Amino acid sequence: MRYRRGQQSGYVSDQRGRRISGGGAIAGGGGIIGILIALFVVFVGGGGEGGGINPADIIGQLGVPSGQVEADPNIETGTGGEADDEDEDFMRAVMNSLQDDFWPTQDIPGYRPTTLVLFTQSVSTGCGNATSAVGPFYCPADETAYIDLDFFDELASRFGAPGEFAQAYVIAHEVGHHIQNLLGDSDRVHQAPQSQQQGADGLSVRLELQADCYAGLWANSVFGPGSDVQITDTDIRDALQAAAAIGDDRIQEQSGMGVNPETWTHGSSEQRQDWFNRGFEGGQIALCDTFNGDI
Repeated sequence: MRYRRGQQSGYVSDQRGRRISGGGAIAGGGGIIGILIALFVVFVGGGGEGGGINPADIIGQLGVPSGQVEADPNIETGTGGEADDEDEDFMRAVMNSLQDDFWPTQDIPGYRPTTLVLFTQSVSTGCGNATSAVGPFYCPADETAYIDLDFFDELASRFGAPGEFAQAYVIAHEVGHHIQNLLGDSDRVHQAPQSQQQGADGLSVRLELQADCYAGLWANSVFGPGSDVQITDTDIRDALQAAAAIGDDRIQEQSGMGVNPETWTHGSSEQRQDWFNRGFEGGQIALCDTFNGDI
């Protein structure tokens, strides 16, 4: 993966410096911190709709107005991907590697690339409006991934997962959700009865763990055996720490709640690390079948 200053990519859209007026609904599906949405609905709304949830369903349940997107006078206006800052350069390099070099080689029927939108504070999506509190997420309705880059500061300071490799894992996970969307796996999960979606062994957890495995597959293609790109044990540890930090059990513990596997939507810390490792060490997409057998 070549990374240079001024990196160009048609897969990154810089919308930083915009905000949504009048509040906004939360767009969930496939967010790497989406468990926070699930906990909100379960403990505040009482609906238990977190597992494998369709983002539009959350929006309807919360009943928040869609609002309008406008420039925030207190924030520098986004430049549509032309800003020459280091974080954006790295995002472009990761997206180029994922979508030019890796996924087109994996024989995905009807493959087409996704776009990563960089935003500040809030963003309007095909799944409704979202705020930075959601964390990185993928919207199947517009086939687009979204992230507020401030999330990486939180990943380092709150979850103890610094480093560019951890950041790359996050992006690769969201692009993994795009692949699931193209393959029809996302629809299959979201359309299943809630009883099949929820819980530690539910379809929602299986969907998230597969995206972790897909992230590991990509990492293997870039940094695995025979690669001329060097990766250190610290880099791998950072990525695994990122996967562990956003396990449902870890987040529930940090929130002061008891660990309750029945509310899980993303899997435990151990599971997330394990499935990333399966992809990274195995390098074969067939090894990422989380929908059959134990997880």
